[in-house]
Amino acid sequence: MQERKILGQVRATLLNWLGGSFSLRDGDAMSAMSGRATATGKNVSVDSAMQLSTVWACVRLISETVSTLPLRVYRKRDGGGRDVASDHPLHSLLCLSPNAEMTPGRFMLLIVASIIIRGNAIVEKQRILGRVVALNPLLPQEVTIRRENGRLVYDVLDGKGGKRTLQADDVMHIRGFGIDGMCGLQPVMQAREIIGAATAANEASAKIFAQGMQVSGVLTSDAKLNPAQREQIRTNLMTFSNSSSSGKLIVLEAGMKYQGISMDPESAQMLQTRAFNVEEICRFLGVPPFMVGHMDKASSWASSVEAQNLHFLTSCLRPILDNIEQEIIRCLIPRAEWGMIYAEFSVEGLLRADSAGRAAYYNTALQNGYMSRDEVRARENLPPIKGGDVYTVQTNLTPIHMLGAEKQADAARNALKAWLDALPSAESATA
Repeated sequence: MQERKILGQVRATLLNWLGGSFSLRDGDAMSAMSGRATATGKNVSVDSAMQLSTVWACVRLISETVSTLPLRVYRKRDGGGRDVASDHPLHSLLCLSPNAEMTPGRFMLLIVASIIIRGNAIVEKQRILGRVVALNPLLPQEVTIRRENGRLVYDVLDGKGGKRTLQADDVMHIRGFGIDGMCGLQPVMQAREIIGAATAANEASAKIFAQGMQVSGVLTSDAKLNPAQREQIRTNLMTFSNSSSSGKLIVLEAGMKYQGISMDPESAQMLQTRAFNVEEICRFLGVPPFMVGHMDKASSWASSVEAQNLHFLTSCLRPILDNIEQEIIRCLIPRAEWGMIYAEFSVEGLLRADSAGRAAYYNTALQNGYMSRDEVRARENLPPIKGGDVYTVQTNLTPIHMLGAEKQADAARNALKAWLDALPSAESATA
């Protein structure tokens, strides 16, 4: 039985590689392997996951942060360094207007959110006379990817019950973390058990607050009740089983006694469970918990805003930024320009909230001569100044082998000046 299962998996993999399809719609690919049901009985989907505050906060934080980072197209300079390639056609697409409906920030926000939620971002390249003039994002759940003669082909729903086919050259496909090289795994489906447990915990806590009596208790009576009397008592007690009736008195007749069997949230470890679910979701999405408001001694270790931003940049954002930059080179830059034209995010924007860190960075750049004052002022949205394009360095940064030579030169200059001062002036020589 185990061998047959392994052979079935190998056959499915070969069909997928040679000519099968891989659908991103509603997690069909993941549910085909392990299903979408969870142990809690909750049906997890992208829409239900986004209703959790932790998932919402993580997706919003990453996508909005990346969308605020400046993305520029650069051209390598022959003598070293680089210049902004503002005359390149790709500059207008990425930095000014990707399409007729979106700003660069909104376009990048949609791309990053799609990678985080569905593991894939698919962009259609629209051409006029062979030149890419627009980048239109596609919904991954409406795309089916398959191989045809060894090349990827994208079938896209057209909204009219049909579909249209795009070749790989007409698509920029940015994949998230994956293990097959064809598509990225969908984080929501991979984390469905954690998300299902968090959803169940939220619903349980909501029901506890909604019911003033929390959980049902036991009514005891010495007299035997008929079904009609039981139903009447149950109906009367229902008026006390909500939060608006909390604190009211219940009148029990005929010697009835009420014994509660409820369990408070702390005894059920509900608060600890909800806190643990926050950390689990953040672990799946790669976000430090303190960045989404989960503050405790273990998760808020960073001592400054700059340290927190640096941790967030290196552990969470950097892989996403590198992935997008490399796909831009692969899909949008002609092969003849590889190595000369490239796109890059400016991560210095994360330091804008820390004035002390920004000042230290600019001070170091000015003192070591790799930025001019006009370049610093441009980053602070200030106009250039006269002489601001001059690169300066500290005068005490002298090579070690020239330390003695500098003193000897000063002594020689002083001696020459003294000798010139001792010479008679022209007027005294004539007299």
